[in-house]
Amino acid sequence: FFKRAREQGDYLLVGIHDDQTVNSVKGGNFPVMNLQERVLGVLQCRYVDEVIIGAPFSVTKDVLEDVYHVDVVVHGASDQPLDIDGRDPYELPKKLGIYKEVGHPCLNLTTTTIIERIIANRHVYIERQARKAKKAIAEAEAEQREKEVNAALHR
Repeated sequence: FFKRAREQGDYLLVGIHDDQTVNSVKGGNFPVMNLQERVLGVLQCRYVDEVIIGAPFSVTKDVLEDVYHVDVVVHGASDQPLDIDGRDPYELPKKLGIYKEVGHPCLNLTTTTIIERIIANRHVYIERQARKAKKAIAEAEAEQREKEVNAALHR
């Protein structure tokens, strides 16, 4: 995604919302990673030039013109939640004609789909670990019985 976003201009500036903002917009289980983890994850990408830490959820005139002089605002093709005031966070860049959506090669790769996959796979993991534990206990019990039989034969 960042590679495709970077292709839209010559400098990629990524806004990262603070934890409280993400939580108020998306709900109690978000964000999954804290602000520092998200910032470090984005900064390690070679296509990213700079990060705005604590970016406003809705793109503002200040961010676009006064502070950063943004020419293009890029967002993924996934659904975007509305801001807490019920407005489209990309309303201003859309009005200005500088908003672009960029698809991701993994079409359904969102935080929500990752969380759903983890929850679904958790049950499989728990069942597999229970089977392994049961097998290990049975093997340990068999080994103990064999030791007891061998000890009784050598008496």
